[in-house]
Amino acid sequence: MDALSLVALVAVSAVIAGAARRTPVPAPLLLVAAGLAASYVPGVPDYTLDPHIVLPLVLPPLLHTAALESSYLDLRANLRPVALLSVGYVLFATLAVGYLAHLMVPDLPLTAALVLGAVIAPPDAVAATAIARRLGLPGRITTILQGESLVNDATAITAYKVALAAAVGEAVGWAGGLTEFAVAALGGIGVGLVLMVPIHWLRRSLREPLLQNTLSLLIPFVAYAAAERVHASGVLAVVVVALYLGHRSWQVDFATRLQEEAVWKMVAFVLETSVFALIGLQLPHVVRELGTYGTGEATLYAAGVFVAVVVVRFVWVLPATYLPRALSRRVREREPDVGLASPVIVGWAGMRGVVSLAIAFSIPVAGAGEAFPARNLVLFLTFTTVIGTLVVQGLTLPPLIRALKLPGRDPRAETLAEAQAQSEASRAAEQRLEELLADERNALPQPLADRLRTVLERRRNAVWERLGAANPVTGESADDTYRRLARAMIESEREVFVRLRDERRIDDEMMRTLLRRLDLEEAAAYREAADG
Repeated sequence: MDALSLVALVAVSAVIAGAARRTPVPAPLLLVAAGLAASYVPGVPDYTLDPHIVLPLVLPPLLHTAALESSYLDLRANLRPVALLSVGYVLFATLAVGYLAHLMVPDLPLTAALVLGAVIAPPDAVAATAIARRLGLPGRITTILQGESLVNDATAITAYKVALAAAVGEAVGWAGGLTEFAVAALGGIGVGLVLMVPIHWLRRSLREPLLQNTLSLLIPFVAYAAAERVHASGVLAVVVVALYLGHRSWQVDFATRLQEEAVWKMVAFVLETSVFALIGLQLPHVVRELGTYGTGEATLYAAGVFVAVVVVRFVWVLPATYLPRALSRRVREREPDVGLASPVIVGWAGMRGVVSLAIAFSIPVAGAGEAFPARNLVLFLTFTTVIGTLVVQGLTLPPLIRALKLPGRDPRAETLAEAQAQSEASRAAEQRLEELLADERNALPQPLADRLRTVLERRRNAVWERLGAANPVTGESADDTYRRLARAMIESEREVFVRLRDERRIDDEMMRTLLRRLDLEEAAAYREAADG
């Protein structure tokens, strides 16, 4: 892939993802479909997914971004279901799907089938969590899906290494496999625990936001490489470090947080859109490599594996949801009641993604002097499972959620909690302000002191106003009207600054300084609307 092809991939993927926001179809599904269509267009370059690039260079930043946005407290509160899915389910799916594939596909050795099981075991929750947020699913379901996607890749990669060693003839038993799994998991967590405090200290010590965010971009790669260097799980190291940094993000200055949020959103957007498009673009390459298997024959196997993947997830999710509650009073007391809707949604949200393809493409062509058995078929079955789950489950998940009528978030209750928290914080800030103004070293002219009080009062009342009645003419709340008028005023000031620059009454540097001040005021005015 040359530089022009890479730029074209990123650009076209971004356009398609932007268009997807105007449709009810989730962006990952539209990107995969567009990639599939483009793969048959004459002149489109032959894009090949390189696992040596995807695993160490694409997976760490995506995991880092997801973990930064996750809640450590929520994950800890839902540790049992997250662990059952991210560890228990992945291992169960590896064995169950692998064994079923061994039975379905003639001449497919059990060891090679277990490699396939490990490859397609981990769901990629990018599409599922996007749908969950858009449809307002309860926070607990979203947290469980996010938590599963953060850890299950580590489980799958370790299971894949064990299965691959058996498939290529290296001596490995159950005891050795479990030992390798435990060492990789504990080692990855250990590396993350060792790195997280020094990295956070370094972030706080750097006073320049650009340096802090440069460090932020390096963190996932450093954590991943350090863990892999000692044969531990790089995935878990990245997740542990990112959860710690996200939990303590309030300890860095505001400029760093604002830049970091924008930078990581851009990075995640570019990577996610590009890799989902790459999934679709892989089809010609995978079909050409089928070799002795006919397309029709391989398609039948693909349908069987897809059904096995879907069924096996429900076979695990339903008992894992209800059995612990039936057997443990402590679980019943600590966790809310669970009906049928929640496990059905979690079970159906098992879409696979780019990690499965990256692991599959890393299967060696030969091992122990012989060709890996049915490698081309394993690649094809992985590809079709990824596409099948994204299309079938991705398209049907929204109507399923609506049909089950699961109670969603309560925006009014959330706004009320936000208003109460803001009110309590504002009282503390007001008390602190009066203490500071009482000190003669902090003497201010009365207009400036009043301005501080006005800003504080505005911040305290803004959330309460969102609970108020709407304007009978426009339908806006008072808070919405305030932001709209503030934006109009700022836009008028901005036009004046540009005109003064064009008339050479101020230079470009001064105009940029003045415009940045307006940008910050506009961002402050509209941040609450975006968050709400």
